[in-house]
This record gives sequence, structure tokens and C-alpha cells, in this order.
Amino acid sequence: MRDIDAATAKDLVHAPAEVAFLDVREHGPYGEGHPLLAVWCPYSRLELLALSLVPNFRVPVVLIDAGDGVAEKAASRLERLGYQDIRVVTGGVQAWIEAGYTLFEGEYVPSKTLGELAEHVFHPDVIDPETLAEWQREHRPHFLVDVRPPTEHHKMTIPGARCLPNGELPHRFPAVVSDTSIPLVLTCAGRTRSLIGAISLKLLGLDNPVYGLRNGTQGWTLAGLDLNRGQVPAEAPSLSHGELAASRLRAQNFAQRAGIPMVDAGMLGTFAADRSRTLYLLDVRSGEEYAAAHLQGAIHAPCVQIVQATDRWLGVRRARVVLADDTGLRASLAAYWLRQIGYETYVLTDTDTTLAHDGWRPFQASPVIPAPGLQHIAPREAAEAAAGGKVLLLDLRLSIEYRREHPAGSRWTIRPELKTTLGDWQGSLCLIADESIARLAALDLREIGYEDVRIVSGGLDAWKSAGLATETGWPESTACPIDFLSFVHDRHDGNLDAARQYLAWETGLLDRLDAQERATFLL
Repeated sequence: MRDIDAATAKDLVHAPAEVAFLDVREHGPYGEGHPLLAVWCPYSRLELLALSLVPNFRVPVVLIDAGDGVAEKAASRLERLGYQDIRVVTGGVQAWIEAGYTLFEGEYVPSKTLGELAEHVFHPDVIDPETLAEWQREHRPHFLVDVRPPTEHHKMTIPGARCLPNGELPHRFPAVVSDTSIPLVLTCAGRTRSLIGAISLKLLGLDNPVYGLRNGTQGWTLAGLDLNRGQVPAEAPSLSHGELAASRLRAQNFAQRAGIPMVDAGMLGTFAADRSRTLYLLDVRSGEEYAAAHLQGAIHAPCVQIVQATDRWLGVRRARVVLADDTGLRASLAAYWLRQIGYETYVLTDTDTTLAHDGWRPFQASPVIPAPGLQHIAPREAAEAAAGGKVLLLDLRLSIEYRREHPAGSRWTIRPELKTTLGDWQGSLCLIADESIARLAALDLREIGYEDVRIVSGGLDAWKSAGLATETGWPESTACPIDFLSFVHDRHDGNLDAARQYLAWETGLLDRLDAQERATFLL
């Protein structure tokens, strides 16, 4: 591990070579402000996320925190996993600010910035909510599409919208739209996905008029219009052989015009053998298609979300990214947009191949976390020990879950705050947590002197099944949860001021970029 100053870190992040820039703070402080290209990888789940985000032990890894020593702990953990080149930003985000650099609120900020840049460059047509509502009242022909994933569509959507996420819409277009003159209106929750979706359709050469709904569902509610909630998305239509052929032809034409390189299984194997580079293999089809069958080593990253929330999957800047689907259309679109934020992208033409190469370590779901001496305890036994003052119950689940319901008398905590939560307590500990989270916490607890640490078997569900007491709410004595992103979190739940704040934040992103940050984007 090496300490570096903020200026050195920023130059490294913007240099031509690969680098992973990880913010190891929890969701709350991360969302309140982080460097533009810092990928969220919280210490509370560090080992569970790192191997997927950074699947190359040789790539330089830069860690940033709040200047509180968490990055140093994270560096130690990553070194144990096998990472060979770890650097810590001295002074954390405060040093970043003092060096004159900007912190950006929210999450997936590079993807959001891409959407704003795309609008600035391509000038897609947009329609106001009031105009769309008038079209609906007049029964004016149009096809309204919610381009978000089905789970988000179910939460809330514009009345009359059909769920066809970005990528799926052009792929399945012949099965859902037969009239090449009918206007298409694309909506999302805000701006990015409708803008990207509308531009993508025009880049593909569709004849239909295409509009993005200005500000999506948030713009709709700000216009005083009602959303549908709890709507069950219609199943995506199956495609005939002819429709699949049309998708394949459209993909080939687009990839050729856009200069997107295609690779076969042989070239993918060559990439896998190159240990000097990071390789991601992403399957961008629907969840149902991926679950039915997928290429060994490929991770599921739906076309709509890999562009909208790139940081969820890709932790290494300027890495190689190979994208796969059945016809190449969804993969080509994702490749095009990822290339605009600096990734080296390719489309795999042979999706029926088998890749097995000793030089490449594909994505791993989670590492094996050793936890010597960690044992289970029955809920009733734990409750009786706690009542007798012999043990302390620690709840390590998400704070929102703890607030909803937790074992009576338990304390909420999170991995980076274990020592603070425990204070002067010197006795035994019983953990309410998933096995993997409990094992991570047990590692830290052992290092600060707690030997008798146990997991409550079955967690909260087993606790309740045993008829043991629970509580709800957030005790006044409990510290504010750092795992909760409070930044305009209720913008989709009726808080119009939060919606306005979010939209102002999103449209203002471009003005906050410095020269290095702007050069990150190729648009």
C-alpha cells in the first residue's frame, strides 16, 4: 500500500492506463459527495464487491475515504485477497476538496453526465408532459414506452406506458410497432434513459418520429399529473425467425457505421490470456434470457442498466469490455455508449462458445471469507443471554430493514462503525446478519479483541418464528445510518421539491466538469 496525495490520484485516474478508483465510504456519505469517477465499493461489503468490480489483481487500485482510516483497512483486506498495487488518497475526500477538485452528489454520475452530453450533442426531440397528456385526451396515435426495467415500471409509470427497456425496444421493435409513422414517446424516471433511448433509436435509423418525455415521471408529477403505481409489466414479445434476422441486420449495419469491432471466440480467448489488461464479459439480454442460458463467465448486465448505472459493474477505467447477446443489437448499443465514457468495447459474435482459459479469472459471486471460531446460536438462547446481560445483540442488516423491524434490545451497526458502537462493551456478541456480512464483521471484531462472536441462526425470521419480541423504528440513541442515501431519496414518492432539486442537479452536471473530467467523455 502507498499513500498518494489528491493531485497524484487525480492524474492517475485520468491517465491513459487502466485504474480502479474506489470510494470505500458507505452509501450516505458517498451520495452526499464523491469524485466524479470514484466507484462506490463500501467497506461494509468490500470483499463481496471487489472481485466483480475489479477482476484483475494487477491493476492499480486507488482508494478514497473520509480521511478516517477506513481506506487503510480496506487496503489491508484487498491485499489479502491478492490485489498487488493499492494506493490510498491521504486525507480522503476533504483533501480532494482542498486540492480544488469537485465532489459530485448522487450516484452513477458518469452515466448521468453521459446522458446530458448526449442531449447537448444530438438534440433529440422532446415532448412536455402537458402535451403528452393532451395527446392522450385527444386519443392522438402514439406509442408510449417506459424504457426502464420492469421493477421500476412496477413502482410507478406514466398511464398507458408499455415497459420495453432500452435495448429491448429496438430489438423487439418489429413485434410491437408495425406502423413506421406512429410517434414513439420514451419515458423514464428522469432524463438519462429516455434521452439515451431516443437517440439510440435514431442512430439505428428508425423511421418513426421519436420523442423523449421531458423529465420523465418526475416531470409528469411536477405538471400535476397522476402516475400509475403497481402496474404489472406485460411480458416482452417473442420474436420470429424473421424478426430475429431483422434485429441481426440492424445490429450489423449500426456496428459498421459506428465502428464497433466484433470479436469471435478466438479473439475473446486472446483477450482472456492477456494478463496485463482487465476483461469484462457482459451478457446484455433480458434477465429471463440470461437465466435460461448464458456464456460461461459472463455476468448479467441488461443493456438499459449497463449504460444507466455503469459503476454497478465496471470498476476499472478504460478496461476491455466484451458484450454479448443473440443478435448483437443490444450489445452494439451498449458498446457504443460505453465507448463514449472511455471503455474499450467489443461485441461477441459467437455467443454459443465455451470460454475456459487459465489466464482469465471470470467474475466471482463472492470470496470465501474465513471466520475461525465463528459459531451459530439459536434465537431463544441468544435472547435469554441478552436478557441476562451476557451478550450484546448487534443487527448488521440494512438500516432501512432495522427500522422496519428488529429484535428487541438489539443495536444497529455497520462494519466501519463496530468499534464506536461497542464502546466499553467487553462481553460476547450475537450478530443478526447474513452469513457473508457476519463473517466480514467477525474478522474486524476479532482484530479489536472480541473472541466470542456468534451468528443468530436464521436471523430475524427465525427470531420471530420463535415468538421472541421485536421492535420497530429508529431509537433516538442510535447513530444516524451511514448506509442510507438521503440525497433526494423521496423524489419518486411525492416530494416535489426533491424532484426539482434532482432535475436541477442533473441538468447542471456539465457546468461542473473540469477539463480532465470533460475529456473523459468522447462525445
